[in-house]
Amino acid sequence: MTKEEFKKLFDEHFSQVRNYMFYRSGDTELATDIAQETFLKIWEKNNKIDDARVKGLLFKIANNLFVSYYRKEKRSFEFFKHYEPDGKLRTPEEDLVFGQLKETYNNALQRMPEKQRTVFLMSRVDQLTYSEIAEMIGVSVKAVEKRMKLALHFLRTSLKTNE
Repeated sequence: MTKEEFKKLFDEHFSQVRNYMFYRSGDTELATDIAQETFLKIWEKNNKIDDARVKGLLFKIANNLFVSYYRKEKRSFEFFKHYEPDGKLRTPEEDLVFGQLKETYNNALQRMPEKQRTVFLMSRVDQLTYSEIAEMIGVSVKAVEKRMKLALHFLRTSLKTNE
């Protein structure tokens, strides 16, 4: 693989791999580290990679690195701790209500099973189609549909109980 081919591969897929790892871990720095290490492994292999299968290979390597990391270290999960809504002006009461809703939502995301959370965030944040998600994480479209259904049910139930 030439430097130009690698640069093109990196430019096309790095943000998707990093986002996927962020959805799984909730940690921006860890997601970036794993994404970088994924591409380092591709560079070290220095083989010609089939363009049709490169995306799946990248996600497989990233997933394996993530699993290895969490087998070695268990960390607390803080999802979207730096998230802030758009800069519209709100009253103090609206800020309070928003803060409570954000906390409830984050708690629900933390408690949501990882597979459901990953599919939910890839769909809602990255706006990927079910078939794109299925290809990236290596499951069928039906499995993605089921995980999304379960994720939405989980959120509805969690947010209802906290009203």
